[in-house]
Amino acid sequence: MNLYHCLIELKQESRALAFAGAVEAWMAYLKSAGLVQGWRLMRRKFGLASGTHTDFLLEIEVAGLAALENAFTALATADDAASRCYDQMHQMIASVEVGLYRPYPDPAQRERIALI
Repeated sequence: MNLYHCLIELKQESRALAFAGAVEAWMAYLKSAGLVQGWRLMRRKFGLASGTHTDFLLEIEVAGLAALENAFTALATADDAASRCYDQMHQMIASVEVGLYRPYPDPAQRERIALI
């Protein structure tokens, strides 16, 4: 299992509840298509945060890098209804920073694997 973290700030005119609904619609599409295993949207509490912590954190669970690639490919080949779901969510976002995490330590110890 891998966690794709999205640190999100909304545009000034965007509404948090509308954004949450749009995320729900897009993530439901991805999950129903078998492209993600799960997800959760969290919001900073009481505005408490330091450094680069944003207002929203979206965690998306994927089985591995192949599943993440499939999810990205789905966006490029999405039908009109799915594209509208994505666009509705994405148009509310001012900035996003992402990261990919995995459980650690893991049995494969991927840090030891290198091509060169």
